[in-house]
Amino acid sequence: MTLNMNPSDDRSRSDQIAQILEDQILTGRFAPGARLDEASLAEEHRVSRTPIREAFQRLAQSGLVVQQPRRGVFVRTSSAVEILEMFEVMAELESVCGRLAARRATDAAIAELRAINAECRAAREANDVDLYYQKNGIFHHLLYAQSGNRFLEQEAARLHRRLKPYRRMQLFLRGRLKQSMDEHEAIVEAIAAGDAPRAAELLRDHVAVQGEKFHHVMSHLPDA
Repeated sequence: MTLNMNPSDDRSRSDQIAQILEDQILTGRFAPGARLDEASLAEEHRVSRTPIREAFQRLAQSGLVVQQPRRGVFVRTSSAVEILEMFEVMAELESVCGRLAARRATDAAIAELRAINAECRAAREANDVDLYYQKNGIFHHLLYAQSGNRFLEQEAARLHRRLKPYRRMQLFLRGRLKQSMDEHEAIVEAIAAGDAPRAAELLRDHVAVQGEKFHHVMSHLPDA
């Protein structure tokens, strides 16, 4: 067992472990209802228990696991209908964020959106899905902040955490990375132009999960 002395190293390692566990849950290594054993996972990943506990907290925020006092951490079962309903709400929340951001974003904020979008573009050109996913998250949180509505920002961020694993899975669709990047470009231009209806429409379409994309996400989930 390896003890990390630097707290920032612990945090980085817990993020890595959370992503690994996320993948293993979505691809079926850990079935719905399965208990995640803290001790065995710490041994498997050669870390102390602290990064494992922190990884569990991240997974709980995403809704992938539930933490039950005195019993442990268990893989949560999410139905296809529940996930679709969450995506529908997320699409509407982001649509409102886009509409308000087009009206309220400052020149400095728009420059910041363009900068993170450039980092998304570099990740796409490198075909680095994980890096794109990371930068994409920053892009969306910037949009929430530029809505100028703190309550809306917090609600959008909360639901974003719940949907993170499923949003990430979509990026592995053939051609989806380029499509997502093209959508980002159009969103930023609409906000920069102050076109609120266009920004709202683009963000709603960007988030909505329907047809083939939703079925593809479901194909990566273990049977409930």
